[in-house]
Amino acid sequence: MDLGVRWKLHGDGRTPAPGAVVRPDERLSWPRTAGLGAQHVVAMFGASFVAPVLMGLDPNLAIMMSGVSTVIFLLATRGRVPSYLGCSLSFVGVAAVIRAQGGSSATVTGAVFVVGVVLFLVGLAVRRFGARIIHAAMPPVVTGAVVMLIGFNLAPVTAATYWPQDQWTALLVMLFTGLAVVCLRGFWSRIAIFLGLVFGYGISWVLDLVLGRIHSVDASGKLTDHWRLDLSGVGSADWIGLPAFHGPSFEWSAILVALPVVIALVAENAGHVKAVGEMTGDSLDDKLGTAISADGVGSMLSTAVGGPPNTTYSENIGVMAATRVYSTAAYWAAAGFALLFGLCPKFGAVVAAIPGGVLGGITVILYGMIGLLGAQIWLNAGVDLRNPLNLVPAAAGIIIGVGNVTMKFTDTFSLSGIALGTLVVITGYHALRAMAPAHLKSQEPLLDEGTSSYGQRAKS
Repeated sequence: MDLGVRWKLHGDGRTPAPGAVVRPDERLSWPRTAGLGAQHVVAMFGASFVAPVLMGLDPNLAIMMSGVSTVIFLLATRGRVPSYLGCSLSFVGVAAVIRAQGGSSATVTGAVFVVGVVLFLVGLAVRRFGARIIHAAMPPVVTGAVVMLIGFNLAPVTAATYWPQDQWTALLVMLFTGLAVVCLRGFWSRIAIFLGLVFGYGISWVLDLVLGRIHSVDASGKLTDHWRLDLSGVGSADWIGLPAFHGPSFEWSAILVALPVVIALVAENAGHVKAVGEMTGDSLDDKLGTAISADGVGSMLSTAVGGPPNTTYSENIGVMAATRVYSTAAYWAAAGFALLFGLCPKFGAVVAAIPGGVLGGITVILYGMIGLLGAQIWLNAGVDLRNPLNLVPAAAGIIIGVGNVTMKFTDTFSLSGIALGTLVVITGYHALRAMAPAHLKSQEPLLDEGTSSYGQRAKS
């Protein structure tokens, strides 16, 4: 059985030939491949470490399980789809909602485990029936609206939790990160979030030296005098050790909040497979279902031991585009580095010490970018919001999701925010479509039998 773990040496093993690319089944020399693997890990550091911290989960376990999930993905796709799997930011909002309802870390991982199961089943369905079933259930107007409300639902978390801890540091980090995203080029622009975190650490340290403690709310919401950067946990952490594991706990209320994220993950995977196919020149339409299922299995395994869910990372697509190296050998190297980082508790303690003000500046941009990915889905698919069939369900669902509107059905069961907004978008769209006149139903699909039509209208 070909597992995609054999690679031919590309050229002299040093650099790609002019105009050539290093294909997934090729590699450069092993030292260069290892260096590229380290580069991929750094590219996903910013977002993939911020996400578990925001979710209240162990960052050491997050990075270790991202390596495990990447290995599962590469084996499942037989080495044809180069990809790194890191902690998905789409889950940050649902984790915040679950914790606001009194849920624990086990409740969060239990809800996300169910999402992984559903994602796995969606992948199997796509393999059996083709990508048309995605469009049938989740056309672009629905997918874009759900991704948008998931991102913008996070705005109160930044405004009420992180920004007040140190508003001036948050402002400086926001400005620096924004400049890094816009002004830097190539690989450096891909790690702008990571650079923002490093800048925030430095600013917080300098302000502590110059101004002393700050009088503001701390991470628990209590108004007190505290250091912006508290590294006390770093000194006591071991250099080598296993992260903290815990089992999931399943509660229906939390599961219902988390399930809408499946829509965002399917959209992420479809876009990733399409983008990699275009860059490598290989049609990967036949691997879409496998990629989605592998994503689900990786998330199931990670959350089963207390880690966050994992999904394909766009930051790593940028690294491949910049280097022209699509070798899956580099991703095996990246997975190895991730496993090593996960076994270093001191490294995790450094990540866990990210100051609240720094997270405030980062999340202003990060959460907004998540929400606007929904708008990008609309643009790529040519969604016409002048069409009331598209406009009405999207508008209603987004306002419900962003505003955390609540529908109470019984004393013990209610739906609100992300879950209710998603339900309104999906059921509203399909119900209205069933009753709408024929001239309102001419919207073209996001995906055809494969993924070949994705994004073409945006380029034309």
